[in-house]
Amino acid sequence: QVQLVESGGGLVQAGGSLRLSCAASGRTFNNNAMGWFRQAPGKEREFVAAISWRSLSTDHVDSVKGRFTVSRDNAKSTLYLQMNSLQPEDTAVYYCAAARRANLSAATRHVGDYIYWGQGTQVTVSS
Repeated sequence: QVQLVESGGGLVQAGGSLRLSCAASGRTFNNNAMGWFRQAPGKEREFVAAISWRSLSTDHVDSVKGRFTVSRDNAKSTLYLQMNSLQPEDTAVYYCAAARRANLSAATRHVGDYIYWGQGTQVTVSS
């Protein structure tokens, strides 16, 4: 069974940091671009960051640039999201996903370009 399992979420004060992990099992996604999305209550799922299959390219939404960093370790089949200077508006369920392509494009900012999804991990930032 193919699974993506997120971990590392939790409750943190504004200005704090968290590191999310996403571990793949059942198959590897070393040839797929990977992404992070988030969904706040009452809002649509939105793109946060993505990384190409060999980590040569990354993409971050403007609202997290300079604060969040996506990375991956293909030897461990694990995707990461380092989140610093967290703000209350970052509160959401965070999802990792595997894209249908290896390299980044405009499409990898869209939910429909992803073929496997994790179950999500809650991140709550208090003010």
